[in-house]
Amino acid sequence: MLKIARVSLNPGEADMTVEQYTPQAIWGRELRHYRLAAGLTQAQLAKLIHFSESLISGIETGQLPAGRDFAEQCDRVLNTGGALARLLDWRRGQLIPPWFGKWRDKEQAALTIRSYEPLVVPGLLQTEAYARALLEEPDATIGVRMERQALLTRESPPPPILRCVIDEAILHRPCGDPAIMREQLLHLAGCTGPRLSVQVLPHGMHVGLLGGFALATLSDGSDILYLETAIRGLTTSDPEDVVEAVECFEALRTEALPLNMSIDLIKRTAEERWT
Repeated sequence: MLKIARVSLNPGEADMTVEQYTPQAIWGRELRHYRLAAGLTQAQLAKLIHFSESLISGIETGQLPAGRDFAEQCDRVLNTGGALARLLDWRRGQLIPPWFGKWRDKEQAALTIRSYEPLVVPGLLQTEAYARALLEEPDATIGVRMERQALLTRESPPPPILRCVIDEAILHRPCGDPAIMREQLLHLAGCTGPRLSVQVLPHGMHVGLLGGFALATLSDGSDILYLETAIRGLTTSDPEDVVEAVECFEALRTEALPLNMSIDLIKRTAEERWT
């Protein structure tokens, strides 16, 4: 259970209840540690960084959040080596659901990723406009989701090999206006290369109708499975589930159109359906 501390911004103010071990409160105590180590009072620090003393007090007690500019100014004056700004990364974790964070870690470490999507464009290949229309979430959340795609263009370690199979229905399912869909499909067609392929599974009955999934192959040769559900995603290394998913992906890839035919279909749909 979280311990509760009673603190107030300034003497004479009504007490406010603050949880001691939230990331925000812990960040505030780190600020206080660096300030005291520098031999500064809150008032002295306020003059040096050009922020109010009451703001510093509120941040140190965990009642108020620190902004990026505030953290960077504190790092400069307190000579922390950038520690406070880096510690603000806890907020980014808040924008990623805990259940997805498990998969994201495996995805980042993967040598190969195999992905099947029956409903929407795979997240790693979504344009920002498509993601925004699909998710309808704040800019910060969209930004974090889009930054996930950086693993496809990173230099070290080399990006994973990505093999995607998508249902043809995705090419026709509206997500945003026609301009967004056209941009998304042309992006899909243009991003393929030796390490990235997109194959389209033609309309019809197939083994992938029950839901999307992805497989990450790690450096030790093991496979991790990510399953999508209506509520949340599930990450598992259960051998039976992994084997079944591998077999399912290979069956879907066999039924899908070859890469060149898939790209032609994607481009044609972009021009005929979304122009």
